[in-house]
Amino acid sequence: MGRSVSFCGVILGAGESSRMGRDKALLPWPPDSAATAFGETFLSAAIRLFAPFVDIVLVVAGKNASELAPIVYARGASLVVNPDPARGQFSSLQAGLHEVLNRGRDAAMITLVDRPPVKPETIQFLATEFEQAVARSIWAVVPEYQDKHGHPILAGREMIEAFLRAPATASAREIEHAHQDKIAYVPVNDPFVASNIDTPEQYTALPS
Repeated sequence: MGRSVSFCGVILGAGESSRMGRDKALLPWPPDSAATAFGETFLSAAIRLFAPFVDIVLVVAGKNASELAPIVYARGASLVVNPDPARGQFSSLQAGLHEVLNRGRDAAMITLVDRPPVKPETIQFLATEFEQAVARSIWAVVPEYQDKHGHPILAGREMIEAFLRAPATASAREIEHAHQDKIAYVPVNDPFVASNIDTPEQYTALPS
């Protein structure tokens, strides 16, 4: 593929999924694949999607670490445990980004586990846009669909450090807004970049 940027994939999967009623990382993907032998989960599909585009895939888990570990390790990814996921999603992002730097990488491809996988062409397009944006001193690339910002976010060293400097009580959105002039928002033709799946109704309504 000729990548010159060394990405770590970061998948945030430490949430309690209270509105869904079961762990969203373990939801079958596609939704109608639960009865098949080849069905994936949201988590395994996210790992598979990232794998060709990154050097390492990191999955951030919380209390669900023991449930996610078999999927993570079976697909060659690494597990990062947030010791206190009750602090919120931003604390999981910081846990994952600390490990990105520990692994000697300067860029991260970040997504949430509670969404269907985007198209591989979308990832390739965003990676190309990121390489061009870095040359313009841009810190991050964020996809948008119909004016809605989404994931994965591609973050360089400066954006990673900005996230890590913030208190755990902050949010990624707050940090992005504080550095908006350093972020490129890139329109893509992929509705899944902006899909948040929080309830059983939203999940069952997903196209296969």
